[in-house]
Amino acid sequence: MQVIDHYRDVLRRVAWLDALCWIVVQPLGEHLGLDDVLWRVNGGRDPEQRVMAYPPEEALEAEEPVLFAFEGDGAWGLLEFTYGYGLSDQVLATVSEGARVWMASWRVTGGHTVVYAADGRIRARMWEFVFGDRREEDGDPSALAGLRTLLDGLARDDFDGKRAAVFAFTEQTTGVGFDADQLLAENAPVIVLDVPRP
Repeated sequence: MQVIDHYRDVLRRVAWLDALCWIVVQPLGEHLGLDDVLWRVNGGRDPEQRVMAYPPEEALEAEEPVLFAFEGDGAWGLLEFTYGYGLSDQVLATVSEGARVWMASWRVTGGHTVVYAADGRIRARMWEFVFGDRREEDGDPSALAGLRTLLDGLARDDFDGKRAAVFAFTEQTTGVGFDADQLLAENAPVIVLDVPRP
């Protein structure tokens, strides 16, 4: 599939994506701007927005999570790209009030997880999505059916393909995506959350 191949290329070109959290927020009805989304993600506070000369290096030195923000088709994508900092269920539920939210995260040590929330509630969760024989799911099975189909169409040991499938699924569902050049850009705008790393 072309979109999966696109994200395979991103993962190949951007070597430091071995720990990340990808959050996509799609408003339902009400207009929810980036500032509103960031306020919710940051626990009810405005986060710092600034420019980093070389985000991958500077983000590793930051005490707080650093995010890239992307827009597409009236939805917002936030990529935390250094530690796999995921939102707590409580914060994710708050972010999903009046919206649909997908969050995918993984770390160097594993923990490949996808969560779907809507209208202030966690609706579905998938753990260890890269390991078909160990994959576990909870909640509404239809919420992540499209992702499950993509994952099941890949070879058992195609771990990068399965990570790429998560990005492909959220882009197909919400219209929000990104490419390697955006992640590799110098002097790039970033968001620094006002919360300590877990």
